[in-house]
This record gives sequence, structure tokens and C-alpha cells, in this order.
Amino acid sequence: MICVARRENRLFNEKKRICSGFTLVELLVVIAIIGLLVALLLPALGSVRESARASICKSNLKQLALALQTYESGRGAFPTGRYGEGGWSAQALITPFLEQGYLYENINFDKTYKDEENEFEGMSIAGHRVPILNCPSEENTELRYSGDIIYAPINYAVNMGTWMVWDPNTSTAGDGMFHPERGIKVRHVRDGLSRTLLLSEVKTYNPYLRDGGGGNATLPTDPTEISALGGDFKTNSGHTEWVDGRVHQTGFTATFPPNTVVTHSTGGQSHDVDFNSMREGKTDTDITYAAVTARSHHPDTVNAATASGSVITVESDIDQILWRAFATRNGGESIGNLLQK
Repeated sequence: MICVARRENRLFNEKKRICSGFTLVELLVVIAIIGLLVALLLPALGSVRESARASICKSNLKQLALALQTYESGRGAFPTGRYGEGGWSAQALITPFLEQGYLYENINFDKTYKDEENEFEGMSIAGHRVPILNCPSEENTELRYSGDIIYAPINYAVNMGTWMVWDPNTSTAGDGMFHPERGIKVRHVRDGLSRTLLLSEVKTYNPYLRDGGGGNATLPTDPTEISALGGDFKTNSGHTEWVDGRVHQTGFTATFPPNTVVTHSTGGQSHDVDFNSMREGKTDTDITYAAVTARSHHPDTVNAATASGSVITVESDIDQILWRAFATRNGGESIGNLLQK
């Protein structure tokens, strides 16, 4: 009886050890499977999130395009690119159609956005966020503090053409959809509303060169040409002022295709820059040439809106000639023929 009992105890202990061993192995297998699933699912989840952000971005552009069209319907022209002595942006002019009527009603457009009259609820109008002006994929939407003024950044810029933006000597604007002194009428868009860009994405806090006076009527053909044009280098304040109608703050140009890297090296570092030869309104004689590139945080694309209100996704490798053709309102280019090339 004692032998049988001991034998049964040994069998029980062996089974216990065996069971314990299998439990540990199974646990390790389960952990490995979970780790594998996480590794497989995380990129998919990231892709889903980016897809959702891109969808919201397109919705923002659609609403902005609709607001610009509503403005045009009521005024007979699209907004001025840089309105009045205050230099207000087209985006500021359409705030009533963006559910921001309370901001619009508190703006004195006869004064600059830096004037103390343009304060609301204890803050400059420039520092009030307009949520629809920011893409959900943007990595930096913090307010910018400059002296006594606070600024809110912007991701959706208006089309100011291909290169030349403003000639104060002749009051001539560029070939885009927004004129610094007057609104563009629909009849002036002879290339067709559906074939002319109205808006595009840009990145906030972009570095840029300004006020060097470089550039001429000849369009640059390569981004390496820009750095040589010179100017005062600003490290991170481009597209940070949604109220400012100048091209480096609320506009873009189609000098180069979307997401083109325009390299400028200084202090041992390389920067992807924009370029404004002379800020609009700074002098009465210097022409403004600008290479302000459409950029986004979406992989290899930017979202944009046409003057007809359609929202499109544009690949970064779009042909440079085609991209420029999309930006002109009266260039006479055949977009269809260009697409077939």
C-alpha cells in the first residue's frame, strides 16, 4: 500500500511538473504571438489614422474652397490676396463663412493686425485660432510669440502663381488666383475653374529667405538656384501668421512641385526653405518673386483645391510643367495634353 501511494505521488508530481512546463511554454508562445500581432497591426493602425487625418484635411480644403466661392458669389470676385493698408490675408476676409463671424466683426481692416485696435478677448486677432486652417497631420500648431503679438499658424495657402507675385511699379500681380490689390473675377480665369488651383497645403513654421532683392522674370528651373538669390534667413516663422496676406505667410507658388526640397545651408546646417525676394508692401519699387512650395506631412502627396471647389490629391513627383500650368489662371496651357505626356 505504501509503495502504491508513493508511486501515485511520484506520478502526480511528474504530471505537475509536466503541466507546469507546458504552461510556461504556452505563455511564451502567446507572448510571441501577441508581439507579432502588435508588430503587424501597428503599421496598419498608423495607416488608418493617417487615412482619417487625410480625409479631414480634404474636408477642410473643401470648406475653405466653398467659403472662397461664397465670397466670390457675394462680391463678384475672389478675395484680395493682401487686403488694405493692414495687409490682411484672404483667409481673414472669409472668416464669416468659416463660422468665425465673431472674429470678423472685431477686425478693423483699416489697421494692421499688429495694431492694438485689433485685439479681442485679451489677445491679438492674429493669435486666435481658426481650427479649419490647420491640417490634423501637422506636427507643429503651437502659437508663435513675437514681441507683444501672438500668432496662430496656418496649413492652407492661397495660390499666388508660379513665381512673380507683385510689381509695385505697375501694380501688376502674378499669374495665380490671388492679387495683392484686387480680387480676381471668374471671367479672368480663362484656363477654367476646374483646371486652376485655388488652395494647397503648406507646412507651418517653415524657414525662409526674404528681402534680398534677388530674382528676375526668369523662372528658376532647379531648387539649387534659390539659395544663391540670398536674403535674410528666418529659421522657422513661415506660415505662422494666418492674418498676414504676404505670400510666405498665407500663400504658395508653383515654382517647384509639391514637397520639393529647396536646400539652404547656413551655420553648418541645411534647411528646406521658402523664398520671398522682397515682402509685398515693403518698398514701392522692388518686385516680389517667390518660391513658396506646397508641402504636407502626408506621405509623398499634398492635398489641394481647384477654383471649382474640387479637392484633389497631388503626387510629389508631378511634372513641373503640369504643376505650374495648374497654378496659372490664364496661361492657355492644355492640362489634358500635359496629362497625356
